[in-house]
Amino acid sequence: MLPHPSFAGSNISNVKAHNLQAILRTLLHWGVVSRVRIAQLTGLSTTTITNLVAELLDQGIVVEDGRELSHSGAVGRPRISVRLVPSARYALGVHIGVGDIRIAVADLFGQVQNYLTLSHEPHAPAEEVLGRAADLVEKAVAIAEVDRKLIVGLGVGASGLVDPQTGINVLAPNLNWRNLPIGDILTRRLGLSVCVDNNVRAMALAEAMFGAAQNVNTLAFVYARVGVGAGFVIEGNVYRGSRAGAGEIGHTTIIADGGATCRCGNTGCLETLVSEPEIIRLARDLAARHPESVLAAKLSDSSKPAIEQIFEAARIGDSEIRTMLRERAHYMGIALANLVNSVNPNMIIMGGLFAAGHDVMLPQVGETMRQRAFANLGDSVELRVTTFGRKVGMIGAAALALDTFFYQQSVS
Repeated sequence: MLPHPSFAGSNISNVKAHNLQAILRTLLHWGVVSRVRIAQLTGLSTTTITNLVAELLDQGIVVEDGRELSHSGAVGRPRISVRLVPSARYALGVHIGVGDIRIAVADLFGQVQNYLTLSHEPHAPAEEVLGRAADLVEKAVAIAEVDRKLIVGLGVGASGLVDPQTGINVLAPNLNWRNLPIGDILTRRLGLSVCVDNNVRAMALAEAMFGAAQNVNTLAFVYARVGVGAGFVIEGNVYRGSRAGAGEIGHTTIIADGGATCRCGNTGCLETLVSEPEIIRLARDLAARHPESVLAAKLSDSSKPAIEQIFEAARIGDSEIRTMLRERAHYMGIALANLVNSVNPNMIIMGGLFAAGHDVMLPQVGETMRQRAFANLGDSVELRVTTFGRKVGMIGAAALALDTFFYQQSVS
């Protein structure tokens, strides 16, 4: 049994906010819980729990909901339980991808109330893109009919290297953004509290708070589309590294000499081998050499995105494309083996193209990971795809806001 995240509180003075965090995280994790049980889980006194829960009841954040039977068969009066009210507060999530932005309004359990998307040219002016995103946020809130007073804040999951302390997108090579103050721009436009982090770290947080990794000690989330990145959540907390650079696995060197040049300026990066543009390029080369193939027929049909047509050709049985995809999956498996050796996660969750094509790629990814990991460490790693499909980015951004401004708001 994997350990649950720690919800320990404190009874010392001037830590009311800290203790509220402990209670809120306990309720998020356990659902319907009695005050006595909350005290046991947090280590806080029953008096502290009673007083703070009373405040949460007054604010409409929790409600009493039925009775909890005594634990361990103990006799005594049934305990009145409390639970979070999902609609008591909301968060906004903005996922910035390469070529698209996804915006969601989510409740306290990360349930999406409304979402909108917009497309943008990858090299469009950054402030223009963010201006359009801000307008779409306002539209999403209006459609969801959410009282702005109940919105705790807005979270942004952005591509590339992000400084969460300043809200600056330091470098997004695939968007050509450098030192972009996303947090300040959106705060000015929307008048909301804004937090910004790398989009894949936000996805990892979504799975840890609301998805498959709620009981997982160490999670790695790996996402591949135009770029490749990873996010880590350890004991319920996002791990960012000393300069918020943890997780840039797309720029780890896989081909030491003679590899293709990456957008980051190096050569032989993982991103040059397993990204969506590279897979599409290789598939088009195969189709040109085999114009009679299933793959060529699929790629000539523009009714679906090219990557989906490629996966469909593999499912139908096109041997050439299946071989190429196994090679790409092999490279991804090597990267995951390196990740297992360095981070040793309990679970790795895949998103992006490795989720969309999981049936044709994930078996090879897992096999290579287990073969290459040190001392059979890969055998104990659960490898799976994201719970939330293509919504994971926007839910992750909303989770970032909920975590920052509600569940773990700063303690003064």
